Amino acid sequence: MGLTPGVKVKIVRVAPLGDPLDIVVRGYNLSIRKNEASLVIVREVTR
Repeated sequence: MGLTPGVKVKIVRVAPLGDPLDIVVRGYNLSIRKNEASLVIVREVTR
């Protein structure tokens, strides 16, 4: 899916009932379910 260690992701939108999430990864949009997103470990990057 393109989610590999060190890649930057950005949450673009969340569906009205909270599932799925729309994220941008490597320049494309990806929709993932909350249970899949819970497996992703993230670290906040400040600009």
